[in-house]
Amino acid sequence: MQTTAHLLMIRPIAFGFNAETAVNNAFQKANSNWNVNEKAQEEFDQLVALLRNHQIDVHVIQDQPQPYTPDSVFPNNWISMHGDGQIVLYPMFATNRRTERAKGILHQLKEQFIIYSKVDLTSYEKEQRFLEGTGSMVLDRVHQKAYACLSARTDEQVLLDFCGMLDFTPVIFHATDGNGTPIYHTNVMMSVAEDYAIIAADTIADPTERAQVLQSLTDTGKEIISISLEQMEHFAGNALQVRNTEGQRFLVMSSAAYHSLSDAQKQRLETYNPILHAPLTTIEQNGGGSARCMIAEVFLPLQPASHPH
Repeated sequence: MQTTAHLLMIRPIAFGFNAETAVNNAFQKANSNWNVNEKAQEEFDQLVALLRNHQIDVHVIQDQPQPYTPDSVFPNNWISMHGDGQIVLYPMFATNRRTERAKGILHQLKEQFIIYSKVDLTSYEKEQRFLEGTGSMVLDRVHQKAYACLSARTDEQVLLDFCGMLDFTPVIFHATDGNGTPIYHTNVMMSVAEDYAIIAADTIADPTERAQVLQSLTDTGKEIISISLEQMEHFAGNALQVRNTEGQRFLVMSSAAYHSLSDAQKQRLETYNPILHAPLTTIEQNGGGSARCMIAEVFLPLQPASHPH
């Protein structure tokens, strides 16, 4: 399946501008508001409520004050969870993000889901090689393709290692923003849904690479919905298609992303699924990530007791 109704989200306790990640995340903007964490919690709670109101199963774990993890609201960077019961742990660029993996979250997940095995790529941190989960890669889980634009956070060797272990085919390319800065995470410039893909293709300067990426999407039956660089900067690419427990599909994004879309783009997307959006301004500005970054999809099998009777 490409989509799941089970989502993991981490409620922040010390959210704020992270200087360690800002060195190569051009989407982050420092903010002097003293109540940034409080505002981020409000935005988080609003998004969770919106998802739950549409019968989407959100597994919320409250972050702990120690160790200090200002980016814990973005769990999709350190873990991915797969339908065969495998989880993958990823090497992270920022030292203060690595402790996000150590907070007993797997233990809590096991209460509801079955984890059969673990692939641990974190030793690559010693070599300064990184692959930040489904931020660095946009996975087409049905066709086993991993789309990835290379950057300081997305290392080709680790990507190939992931693909070899989990039987994905890599689709590798280079993407830059309007200033020529490498895009730090693939999931800000593209999103793959069941029947369509949202992509800021103009970020891929090399015409051969661009053609290959678009061809790969077309070959797998996706309608391509193009977004501009400006729309990408409003996080229109940082969207995620999910299902609810009744199987209805939705596209989740921030209100900034939604309002950046043209009426024609919204209509095309809504032929596939309703769009759910909530304001995430504080999280976007300080964290440099949006709705998709906040969601780790849980494809793991459910524990027998967790099945609704």
